[in-house]
Amino acid sequence: MRTLVSPAQLRSPRGKAIYWTVFAVVLALFVLAFVFPLFWAITGAMKDPAELARTPPTLVPSQWHPDAYPQAWNQMELARYFLNTLVVAVGAWAVQLAVDVPAAYALSKLRPVLGNKILGLMLVTLLLPASALLVPTYVTITDLPVLGANLINSPTAIWFPAAANAFNIYLLKRFFDQIPGELLEAAVLDGAGPVRVLWRIVLPISRPILAVVSILAIVAAWKDFIWPLLVFPDPGKQTLSVAIARMQIDMPLNLLLAGLVLASVPMVLLFLFFQRHILAGLTDGSLKG
Repeated sequence: MRTLVSPAQLRSPRGKAIYWTVFAVVLALFVLAFVFPLFWAITGAMKDPAELARTPPTLVPSQWHPDAYPQAWNQMELARYFLNTLVVAVGAWAVQLAVDVPAAYALSKLRPVLGNKILGLMLVTLLLPASALLVPTYVTITDLPVLGANLINSPTAIWFPAAANAFNIYLLKRFFDQIPGELLEAAVLDGAGPVRVLWRIVLPISRPILAVVSILAIVAAWKDFIWPLLVFPDPGKQTLSVAIARMQIDMPLNLLLAGLVLASVPMVLLFLFFQRHILAGLTDGSLKG
């Protein structure tokens, strides 16, 4: 295979020196780009407001004020909004799995009539900007078809629109396509129906992709802002992102930064803990025998 730099050049002392220098510089730039904003937010919350507004800004606080974090937790009543956000995120995750997994399984293995066209129509929705769907979705949840219910100020206003996620269905279908048909046919010969095959055979094999879809669903619900802002006019039922944005006018800047850091901690820990599962689920192209 031809590459920009030949293997012989890379094995030479000069080639090794250039390779590792470029690698170190690129790695340092990526680390700086991703880690520095976190460093700035964490240390900025521990500055007093006057120092935080100083120009030019200071890299580290001249006087450390770690008490900003408990102050932000208490003054912003973050415990309530953490609970609201947790209910929204867990519910959105459960509803998405309940809808997306059977839909992807049906499209992949049951092969309904016009299944490919249905999948194509689902994928077309990914081309639409999210803002274009706000008005029709809002009209729908304020007057739910058939039931006539109004879902404003209810977590179901988040759960139901998030249920049919075209991207997650596509990820799941692509993974289900790699499951050998002989394995499912053997289960059918043993008397298992489609539901039992899904529950006993497909789901245990699909843990990596289920982990990916779960994390994507939870993170999307946790960080969403525009839609929760529309469907939760009651301040007591708002999520973290909406509540912090509402309180930024009257809150000192250091406490606001502390609240943002605290709100992001669960998602950062979730990613760090499950990063191996995320990479495995996204890169698995086949099943090992």
